[in-house]
Amino acid sequence: MSTSRVLLGFLILLFCVAPSLSLYEDQVGLADWHQKYIGKVKQAVFHTQKAGRKRVVVSTEENVVASLDLRRGDIFWRHVLGENDGIDQIDVTLGKYVVTLSSEGSILRAWNLPDGQMAWETFLQGSVHSKSLLSVQASTKMEKDSLLLVFGKGFLHGISSIDGDILWRKEFHGESLEIQKIFQPVDSDIVYAVGLVGTSEFHIYQISAKNGDILKHNSAVFPNGFYGEPSFVTNDMLVALDATRSSVILISFTGGDISFHQTYVVDFGQEFSGTATILPSKTVGFFAVKVDSTVLLMRVKGGNNLELAEKIGDPAVISDALFLSDSQQAFVTVQQDESTIHLTVKLDNDLRSGLLKESIKMDQQRGLIQKVFINNYVRTDRSHGFRALVVMEDHSLHLVQQGDIVWSREDGLASIIDMTTSELPVQKDGVSVAKVEHNLFEWLKGHVLKLKGTLMLASSDDIVELQGMRLKNSERNKMTRDHNGFRKLLIVLTKAGKILALHTGDGRVVWSLLLPYLRQSGACQHPLGLNIYQWQVPHHHALDENPSILVVGRCGTDTDAPGIFSVIDSYTGKERKSLRLSHSIAQVIPLPFTDSSEQRLHLIVDTEKHAHLYPRSREALGDFLHEISNIYWYSVEADKGIIRGHSLRGNCFLEVADDYCFDSQVLWSIVFPSESEKIAAAVTKKLNEVVHTQAKISADQEVMYKYISKNMLFVATVAPKASGDIGSVTPEEAWLVAYLIDVVTGRILHRVTHMGAQGPIHAALSENWVVYHYFNLRAHRYEMSVIEIYDQSRADNKDVWRLLLGKHNLTSPISSYSRPEVAVKSQTYFFTHSVKTMAVTSTTKGITTKQLLIGTIGSQVLALDKRYLDPRRTLNPSQAEREEGIIPLTDSLPIIPQSYVTHSLQVEGLRRIVTIPAKLESTTLVFTYGVDLFFTRIAPSRTYDSLTEDFNYALLLLTIIALLIAIFVTWVLSERKDLRDKWR
Repeated sequence: MSTSRVLLGFLILLFCVAPSLSLYEDQVGLADWHQKYIGKVKQAVFHTQKAGRKRVVVSTEENVVASLDLRRGDIFWRHVLGENDGIDQIDVTLGKYVVTLSSEGSILRAWNLPDGQMAWETFLQGSVHSKSLLSVQASTKMEKDSLLLVFGKGFLHGISSIDGDILWRKEFHGESLEIQKIFQPVDSDIVYAVGLVGTSEFHIYQISAKNGDILKHNSAVFPNGFYGEPSFVTNDMLVALDATRSSVILISFTGGDISFHQTYVVDFGQEFSGTATILPSKTVGFFAVKVDSTVLLMRVKGGNNLELAEKIGDPAVISDALFLSDSQQAFVTVQQDESTIHLTVKLDNDLRSGLLKESIKMDQQRGLIQKVFINNYVRTDRSHGFRALVVMEDHSLHLVQQGDIVWSREDGLASIIDMTTSELPVQKDGVSVAKVEHNLFEWLKGHVLKLKGTLMLASSDDIVELQGMRLKNSERNKMTRDHNGFRKLLIVLTKAGKILALHTGDGRVVWSLLLPYLRQSGACQHPLGLNIYQWQVPHHHALDENPSILVVGRCGTDTDAPGIFSVIDSYTGKERKSLRLSHSIAQVIPLPFTDSSEQRLHLIVDTEKHAHLYPRSREALGDFLHEISNIYWYSVEADKGIIRGHSLRGNCFLEVADDYCFDSQVLWSIVFPSESEKIAAAVTKKLNEVVHTQAKISADQEVMYKYISKNMLFVATVAPKASGDIGSVTPEEAWLVAYLIDVVTGRILHRVTHMGAQGPIHAALSENWVVYHYFNLRAHRYEMSVIEIYDQSRADNKDVWRLLLGKHNLTSPISSYSRPEVAVKSQTYFFTHSVKTMAVTSTTKGITTKQLLIGTIGSQVLALDKRYLDPRRTLNPSQAEREEGIIPLTDSLPIIPQSYVTHSLQVEGLRRIVTIPAKLESTTLVFTYGVDLFFTRIAPSRTYDSLTEDFNYALLLLTIIALLIAIFVTWVLSERKDLRDKWR
């Protein structure tokens, strides 16, 4: 009996070990990944003193200021400023502060160089639009307060670098004067301000650095006028181009006296007869002029004389000067041919030989060099070594040293425009999915560590080792499909015109392609990527063919610019087809049917409202003409306050006949009165959304039928006065009107007005409900409203007998032209956070409970159960309602810390949340991007259809063995007992 009790106690102990739903320390990074970026670098300042870490401080086009480790490229610290807080200039002062000027010269901040903490912040007032300029005096006396010169909003400020106090302020925006440059020579008490009135009148001001008084002012007129901005050559000389861009003008202001010296570019060679451009660089005594495909390096010699120092072939980039001593400076010239970068370090007194020449191999998909920044270090033999920070066309950042790329950063991923997904290839024949990849020792070791972790006996080293083994052995990084649908490719389009495919397992780049048609060229000076779509998705009978995606762009910033069309293989990244379109792209409409090769048909609408069919094949045209009467679309002109519905009517009437071009007609239009309403948001459903059931059974057993038309559009308008920042108007002057519109007929299904409400407005539309977020000026709080719409035309189908006898209208066709009988339920709740974006979870069958994914102002993603936004919530729900899952009504929506999808991480610059259904019905894949990237998978209703990846199979095996032993021991004891009973 004692043996039975021991076994029974052991079994109880095993069954008491219950699975936990929390995230353990060793599970971090197994189902999600987070990547930090900074964006395309605009400016860089090196800080490589002997004491302390070697670092470079950068500012980027994504409004990021960051400190990077020069050894590895890691981020020491960074700050992502607001969307409207663009960084104008950065510099380092006193050897300990990083100074940033932002918001068009209105905000000056100082950050501690070691840790990035803000030291001080100064707001500069002004109402005149002007250039933003920052000048930091170069001084070796780090302990002494140095003067920061800031020009912005029409005022020149003298600011203390220690505490940010404004020492003096001088106005400079009278008579159309535009200040171009400000500077203060080393150890001088005079500040120089250089400006232009119009394009020909040059002004120079000498200002006291102590109190801001104007000491001297001179002006002179250059009859032919100037082109572009002047550039400094020396402390008392600037260079500019004349209005015709055929000659170089040296502007000297020694002692405040202005003189001009003109030199024609053609004087340096008859081959230089094209228009010239001065390349931006800060090199004392030198400047670079680009003429056609050649860069001319000019030297100022003997006062006002120019000489051609060197000719450099294009493409070429020249860095700013780096002072090696008081009398010697170095700079870098970079040339590129195909996949090789040629880097040459030159000294100002020996341009011909070159101090250092290196050739570096660079991936062709990086494009051309955009910028280069140079820094030096002292080698062990006391000679000068050099490192270069290189910014490429795809916005990537590289550190080059001693002929090698030390590190690279894929910072183009900080500027994603659009994304789509692609399935991975299927498992090849002959390869077992259950293939053993590790030896028996590793398998046993892994399960022993897992058992120790379950019994809380694992040390910190065991946890680290277990996490490493899981990451190494995980199947999530394979390049084949999995049966749960977790492994996919995230294909993104960046602002640089580059396509990258990321693996959902760990976020690595599988392939990348810099689209040729989205690169700047003579034929297209300002290419712009627009969107990315799925073009071909082979299914069962065509799995041998790779899927492909469609990328559309525009050759110019105007909406009527010619379009760009490119088809790319999703598996290899090879471009299958590309062309420049003869028409513009105003709207791209993916159609819900494909041809025999499973290419999806797309309709591209241009600015003249002509619709063009792609692919341009006879088969696609035949399929399209068969469905042409069922094709409708809408357009929103937010600036005009008009929404229009369109359909097709026939081929275009063009000079050259085109069977694939169709004229459109306006079926309906809604014009919002401009004096009372302005369109603030328009949201529609996801094209691939799946609704599991139309019926919804309430607590009192009443059947409600969801209005699940895919043609429903949510539109929110605000009062024109209230379209500005929060608090810019009184509650009486603000209102928000929400509409639900059928886009086929233009019929307004529902309309509701919120008085005293103001944007910004963010909304999410799914199934038969919409949730939108706004600010309530009366309550001084954010609110979220929900509207659910139900189809009353099916209200007669509540009788079970009618359903059984088939006397119902559930199978009758639904038409948008039949006037719908709808009923609406709505409710409003307070919400704590400001919102950046919203999305809804999506699953493969639509069975799983929906969650609202909210991108908060703190750059995190919060998952909010849809049940909290049920309009049927009441203060005291009945027992039946509680059983249905209706939560008691509260005035505010709860913020549960464990509901943050991003855990404690922040997705800086959060712009969009994308949800992707997995094959496993319980699971949704979530991809969030902004400056950072974050990917994870969530289960809104828990993983009810699978075992978790960390399920303890070893413990299950031990339990089964223990049960078998217990059964055997119990059987033996029972037999012995029966035998003893028989002998009695």
